Amino acid sequence: MSSHIHLVVANDESNLPAIIRDLKSYTAKRIIQMITDNPTESRREWMLHLFKYFAKFHNQNSEYQFWQKTNHPIELYSNGVFDQKVDYIYRNPVESMTVNDESAYVYSSANPDSPFKVDES
Repeated sequence: MSSHIHLVVANDESNLPAIIRDLKSYTAKRIIQMITDNPTESRREWMLHLFKYFAKFHNQNSEYQFWQKTNHPIELYSNGVFDQKVDYIYRNPVESMTVNDESAYVYSSANPDSPFKVDES
C-alpha cells in the first residue's frame, strides 16, 4: 500500500513490540537517507519538511518522523484467523482501488512475480 504496510511475522519469543520498533527505526532511516541523497527526487524538500514538522510532536524523534507511532498487531492464533488476515491483506489494494485484481499488486505475495512470495515450506 502507498500509505501503510501489512506484515505477517513469525515470532517465537513474543517480542513483537521490539521487532516493530526495530523495523520502523531501520526503514525510516534508510528511506529518509534515500530521499535526502536523491538529487532527482522532485518532492524531497516537501517530504523532509513534513517529516520534520511531525517530529516536533514526539520526543523520540530528534529530526524526522516517518512512521506513525501506532500499530495494530493481531495474534494469528489459528489457521482460520491466519487465512482471514492474509485474505484481508491481499484484498487491501483492491478495496483501495489501486488494482482490480489482488494478484496484480506488484508488492503483494499474491502476485506470482512478486519478490515477496510467501515461503510455504
